[in-house]
Amino acid sequence: MILPNVRASFGREEAATVVALLGAGEAGRGQDAWRAVLADRGFDALLDDPALPGRMMEGPPVRDLPLGLVIYVLLRHALLESGVESRLIADYVSALVLEFGFRGRTYRISEHDDREYHYLVDILADMAGARGRRAFLLEAHLGNFALWLSGLFPDRISSQLRRRGGPDLSYYEEMGQVGYRMAADDPVARQERLDALYRDAAEGFAQVRRGLNRFSDRYMFPQRGPSIDRLLRQVSDRFDESGGERSG
Repeated sequence: MILPNVRASFGREEAATVVALLGAGEAGRGQDAWRAVLADRGFDALLDDPALPGRMMEGPPVRDLPLGLVIYVLLRHALLESGVESRLIADYVSALVLEFGFRGRTYRISEHDDREYHYLVDILADMAGARGRRAFLLEAHLGNFALWLSGLFPDRISSQLRRRGGPDLSYYEEMGQVGYRMAADDPVARQERLDALYRDAAEGFAQVRRGLNRFSDRYMFPQRGPSIDRLLRQVSDRFDESGGERSG
């Protein structure tokens, strides 16, 4: 089970890192000033500062910074640009990216489960006969896997749609919403106090997906450049964000 626990893992090392990044090279506002902000307004005020992602990417090598801090900050600001203000959602998505990025966890409902799911329809098929905790894990994984694929690999989805007639982004959004809604209504979610989180993730799935798209375009695959698929996706998303309806 993926938990929103990245933010809670931050300690003195992460605070010192952020203070150093924000205070580097500033005329009249160095590290002492940022330490004062930290003491007065808390760590979130520093983490949410608009200058931090740029300082993080332009400062010391990213590989030398705490990985959880890097992922959280870059995702948090990409999500903010997409209108997702919830720190809890940012925390959860950061945990998802960190966990799915290692040891083939992407395709399993839990770290120690032997069954792998490479397609959303396979998760749906198993959900039909699952009970108890396994049913809950499948529901959450449907939401997580749909978000992972549509958020971080939208160009791949567009390419498959063009070459083989695969599903478009709206399919992944619908499946992700179904998974998170079912997980939110599951008794296990209430026991784990995750029901409100899943409900928010379902309601805001499209915005969260767009935030992950921004993260992916900027930091994971920036070398690809503005492909026609990416440009069309961005135009479509801007239209949706402005309150219009997607055609087709």
